[in-house]
Amino acid sequence: MSTIAADFVSGDRRIAGAEVAERARRIAGGLQALGVGPGDCVAILMRNDPAFLEATYGTMLLGAYAVPVNWHFKPEEIAYVLRDCGAKAVFAHDDLLATLGDAVLGDAVPPGPAVVAVPSPPEVRAAYGLPDTAPAVPGAVAIEDWLAGCTPYDGPPVPAPQSMIYTSGTTGYPKGVRRKAPTPYEAAATGKLRALVYGLRPGMRMILPGPLYHSAPNSYGVNGGRIGELVVMMPRFEPEAFLKLVEEHRIDTAFMVPTMLIRLLKLPEEVRRRYDVSSIRHVCHAAAPCPADVKTAMIEWWGPVINEFYGGTETGPVTYCTSAEAIARPGTVGRASPGCELRFLDDDDREVPEGEPGEIYSRIDGYPDFTYQNDPDKRRSVERDGFVTCGDIGWRAPDGYVYLCDRKRDMVISGGVNIYPAEIEAVLHGLPGVHDCAVFGVPDPEFGEALMAVVEPQPGITLDPDDLRRAMLPHLAGYKVPKRIEIRTGLPREDSGKIFKRRLRDPYWQEAGRRI
Repeated sequence: MSTIAADFVSGDRRIAGAEVAERARRIAGGLQALGVGPGDCVAILMRNDPAFLEATYGTMLLGAYAVPVNWHFKPEEIAYVLRDCGAKAVFAHDDLLATLGDAVLGDAVPPGPAVVAVPSPPEVRAAYGLPDTAPAVPGAVAIEDWLAGCTPYDGPPVPAPQSMIYTSGTTGYPKGVRRKAPTPYEAAATGKLRALVYGLRPGMRMILPGPLYHSAPNSYGVNGGRIGELVVMMPRFEPEAFLKLVEEHRIDTAFMVPTMLIRLLKLPEEVRRRYDVSSIRHVCHAAAPCPADVKTAMIEWWGPVINEFYGGTETGPVTYCTSAEAIARPGTVGRASPGCELRFLDDDDREVPEGEPGEIYSRIDGYPDFTYQNDPDKRRSVERDGFVTCGDIGWRAPDGYVYLCDRKRDMVISGGVNIYPAEIEAVLHGLPGVHDCAVFGVPDPEFGEALMAVVEPQPGITLDPDDLRRAMLPHLAGYKVPKRIEIRTGLPREDSGKIFKRRLRDPYWQEAGRRI
């Protein structure tokens, strides 16, 4: 692991990079004593906190995979990830750990001091309305007590893979995207790509408003801490607080999602004018389509510093779009990134002509290959001749600019978060009185898409949407519970009897004048 160059700011705390590096070495020494080695997995269940990156850096020193876990998940969802990756240790904020219970930890984590409790810092507690203390969890060890007994790792750094990010799959279960450690050639190639697309450069002063369990913020934080001057972490995004931090710390780089841009633009004009954002030189957004009028308004406010990439956890950033390109060609996600090849295929895997929509497949020269943890068949299903797809439909203009128009699969992106309806439909099917259901995304002015469920009751049964939501909450993270639920009979069906979901979904998008 290279030296940690940046200082880290979170709330009222400022932690020097040298201190983060020293704690990472102690974490690595403690993990090595637990038997963690190259290729093993260490789960991290924390909100944005410098301790998250300390655990990541310590894990990477051993050539092991840091596995960020979405802390919105319910205990059964968290247990699935811990079992699937075979986590040999877990670092978790104490309040999150207390919600898991002995059954989850005992079932998914090996015995011994492998569960490390990290106090949620004051800024996190304030942001989420948490009590000052959390109950102790049997079998877990407090991080400071654990570190006191850890001998700092002094061995050579082992080639480190990227964090293993779990991204939802069409079956409803998340899949771990497991990449091998990059070769020197791959490390150089991805470093150049990150510099262009993400704006990463030595001496950068960056802000992290998005959660570190997502792939792009995770990459930003991990790599920015190594080469930057300052990393400012927000426990959760709040638009005026974001502007205040940009001015106070002279932030020059950020990764955001369109929902954040929309919320910033909703601030009153007098609030927006109150803060100096002239230090910003590079903002990159991704994770969901950004309305052209939102991007134009942000460029008018901040200047030509708004950039976009299209891609996924599996593919990396396969297209790139500058402010000038966005203004000249509204709606484009840019052209292929350096070293990237794109193919647009029909349902028979034949390339379609320019201007015609097809499923987007890509490969980037020098980008480390991946597999899905414990699911090589899933990996093969998304590849064609070395090109990989995220399931999006788009078309390429003669000048090379790419436009997205639809999704081949049912995935919903709400506020930059990928949600797959299959998991939600499975929970609905298990509720009393539900005969059938369909879950899909509908337009939402703030989040891009909102989840909607159409539920068909069993004959003679009356269902209430609020009752259904309450029944779903014990089984699903809150953001997966549909915002809108309608009760209908006589749902449109294909000849096979399967619900014709597109007939339910399309009217909402036709009314909005867009398809994603």
